[in-house]
Amino acid sequence: MKTEKSDHAAEQKIAPRDRIVSTACQLFREHGIRGIGVDAIAEAAATNKMTLYRHFGSKDDLVCEALKHSSQALEKVWEYLETENPGDPRAQLKAWVKARAQCLSSEPYGCDLANAAVELKEQGHPAHAIIETLKMEQHSRLVDLCRSTGVSDPELLADTLSMLLEGARVSKLAVGKEGPSRRFTRACEAALVSFGLGVDASS
Repeated sequence: MKTEKSDHAAEQKIAPRDRIVSTACQLFREHGIRGIGVDAIAEAAATNKMTLYRHFGSKDDLVCEALKHSSQALEKVWEYLETENPGDPRAQLKAWVKARAQCLSSEPYGCDLANAAVELKEQGHPAHAIIETLKMEQHSRLVDLCRSTGVSDPELLADTLSMLLEGARVSKLAVGKEGPSRRFTRACEAALVSFGLGVDASS
């Protein structure tokens, strides 16, 4: 059985910068960016504020790095889709829907990027450029995947699926998992069918 001492030792093996970023991601997710300060982040990361500022010139810099870090998990999703369904873009797209549905059901705080965009309302905040870039990168990959399926309007299909996902996330936060978000998969399947991509009964 792990002890607090062994857990602390494991934490210390992680580079301070990486530890600060991963800790900030979790705390921003749980408390909001405005709801947590650098002192609390440094303490939770088993370091101090001086070390934090040595790696990040400001809290805004840390916010930007945390948002980049939180989006890295999406790379594994794309790799999984391609590995599990090699050369079959239609199967990959259906697997994308399934993967996003699973993520939707398991993310209690919603999308880190979308939440940050809503919370950081002030114009010119450096995080906005990061959020836009990361979101558009993911959207471009979805457009490319939709295009690979041979549909006539891949941009519209990708827009539709993206809006269904973002809307489901907001709905779940607003009214809970028994609200409209529970129909995310069925709504996506209906969209695929409308674009001529049939959905197998087993999928």
